[in-house]
Amino acid sequence: MEFCIDNEFDILLTTDKNLMFQQNLDKYPLTIVVLDSFSSKIEKLSVFIPTFKLQLPELQKNQAYIIKQP
Repeated sequence: MEFCIDNEFDILLTTDKNLMFQQNLDKYPLTIVVLDSFSSKIEKLSVFIPTFKLQLPELQKNQAYIIKQP
């Protein structure tokens, strides 16, 4: 998380479903997007991209979002 802040990331994409429960998101000016996948292989994650792109304009900082597998 600190790396993301230090490098001015706006959004963190992750498959770590526990991250939003392990971190105090209020202290990070960052949007967390969790891809609800059983795999972290790019072939499996690429199916999430269309949904992510549709939701992108609605995402807010200091919030966490879960994108379910289509």
